[in-house]
Amino acid sequence: MGKPKESDHATRASEWFVPSFGPSFFRSLVGLLFLPYTGMVLAFLAIGAALAPRIHWGRLLAIEAIYFLALAVGAHALDALGSSQERPWGEVFDKGHLRIIALTSIGAAYAIAIYYMIRYVPLLWPMALCEGFFVFAYNLEWFQGRFHSDNWFAFSWGFLPGLAGYIMQTNAVSVEAFVCACAMALFSIVEIRASRPYKTLKKLGSGLTEDQLHLMIRYESILKGISLGTILLAGGLLIGRAAR
Repeated sequence: MGKPKESDHATRASEWFVPSFGPSFFRSLVGLLFLPYTGMVLAFLAIGAALAPRIHWGRLLAIEAIYFLALAVGAHALDALGSSQERPWGEVFDKGHLRIIALTSIGAAYAIAIYYMIRYVPLLWPMALCEGFFVFAYNLEWFQGRFHSDNWFAFSWGFLPGLAGYIMQTNAVSVEAFVCACAMALFSIVEIRASRPYKTLKKLGSGLTEDQLHLMIRYESILKGISLGTILLAGGLLIGRAAR
């Protein structure tokens, strides 16, 4: 994909999941979605669904759409608003754009969710309320950033999606779903604890020492491995269920 521009190191546009080709708007839009990390969360939903005795494929597509809108678009737009970095995506999105993007996408996600919760899965209500709290409290760092921590990240974007995928199928909770949701939380811990130092090192750009460069490459390998591995695991489980 080529090398990122040196000016990109002042923003998040130099990170590995951002394409180095195309106009700034395209690159920033793709970057804003954090597709590999979003893919992990969508994979958690699919893994939870794969544990159900029967997969309702329409419900699976619905909850994938709900989380894509709420997380990939909404939460990440809020994260850019709450970032300590003034403009993490450069001049492409101003605060007004980010607010509109966040509220529109989260509103659309809840419209879909409410339809399914009223008709099929009332047990999803507590999950929806928790995720609604964390999408703002985590990303905007409410309460002096108390909920902007690795453990709350793992709970909100690992444990809850893993459990929600199962609940969406069954309107129930099971021991196996709970245990797998805990595993999803641990995967999220690995991701966020590699992501934070990777981001810090990436900002240094050409100022990296040789040791720092090797460390950054190691973190990047961890991030690529955990995200792709989780997505492939979910894909394999769904293929297996579809083939039955």
